[in-house]
Amino acid sequence: MTDVTAPVRRARPVLPVAAFTFALAVLVVSGIHPRERGTWVLETFWIMIGLPLVVATRRRFPLTGLLCVLLALHALVLSVGGHYTYAQVPLGDWLRDSLGLSRNPYDRIGHLMQGFVPAVLVREILARTSPLRGSRWLAPLTVCACLAFSAFFELLEWWASLIGGDAADSFLATQGDVWDTQWDMFCALVGAVLSLLLLSRVHDRQLDALAPREARAPVAEA
Repeated sequence: MTDVTAPVRRARPVLPVAAFTFALAVLVVSGIHPRERGTWVLETFWIMIGLPLVVATRRRFPLTGLLCVLLALHALVLSVGGHYTYAQVPLGDWLRDSLGLSRNPYDRIGHLMQGFVPAVLVREILARTSPLRGSRWLAPLTVCACLAFSAFFELLEWWASLIGGDAADSFLATQGDVWDTQWDMFCALVGAVLSLLLLSRVHDRQLDALAPREARAPVAEA
């Protein structure tokens, strides 16, 4: 006979754990004999920060499954770029040769993801921690935040070039394009807009499903 008074054990969400494991695995594998160790560190730095942060906040601020999957995919893109350097990723070479492009486009893919994934991250934070949920301002402010991060990343690349000189060329991955900075920010803008257009409804459903769990969570005493 079942004891109805026994506490109910909540099943641990599998998707966040799987996404975390995947991101950690690709980070570790990408760190095995990378083409340039310094470039690998610079490109994967965000994963090294993000993974511990997700673990530290998993109880107070559990992420939606959609965001977990996107963050894991972004970790894959960053890890591959860090391992080979963005200008020499084999997939980018294949795309360049197949499409008749003048340069390896993997850097463009990376910056597209730099807008596509953070858009859901920013949207989730704003929707859950501010009065913007359901507001018409949520989407434009999300895009603005993504563009601000993209611009800040370009400043980081500039500082890296000032400090490292020619040694920072692999991190910059300009491939001789004088408009590379503008293209990078444009790709991030396109990625953010596409993300909101394609994923907002799915994201809203997952946020709604997460809301009852947050409401049941015990509030820490002051």
